[in-house]
Amino acid sequence: MSFDEEWSQVRSETAAMRLNGVPAEPSGGGASDYKVTSAELKAVGNEAQELFHWFERDAFHAGAQTDAAGKSLDGDGFRTGSAMWAMWDTWREQCETLLSACAHIHNHLEDTVISHANHEEVLVTNFSMSTIDKHFN
Repeated sequence: MSFDEEWSQVRSETAAMRLNGVPAEPSGGGASDYKVTSAELKAVGNEAQELFHWFERDAFHAGAQTDAAGKSLDGDGFRTGSAMWAMWDTWREQCETLLSACAHIHNHLEDTVISHANHEEVLVTNFSMSTIDKHFN
C-alpha cells in the first residue's frame, strides 16, 4: 500500500472522530476548531514562568515577621504563637505546590514546543526522502 493510499484510509477512518467524543457534523465533514500553535504554547509556558518568579519573590516575605511574632506571642504565654506557625506551615506548603506546578507547566510546554519542532523536521525529511525515492524506483 502506498503512502497516499494509507493516508487516505486513515483520514476516512478518523473523519467522524472528534475531541472529547463530540461527533462530527452529520455531513461527515466539519472543520476542527481546536488548534494550538507552538507560539501559543510558548506564550503559556512563559506566563507560567513569570508567575513562578513573581510568586517565588513575593510569597515568603512574611516568614521572618511570622517567626518573630510567633516567638513573641509564645514568650508572652499566648497560644496564638503556635497557631501562627501552623498557618505559616500550611501557607508555605501551598506556595511550594503552586511554584512546583508553575515550573512543571513551563517545562512541559517548553519540551512540547521543542519536540514538536523536532517531529516536524523529521516528517519533512521523511516526506522529502519518499519523494526522492519515488523517482529512483
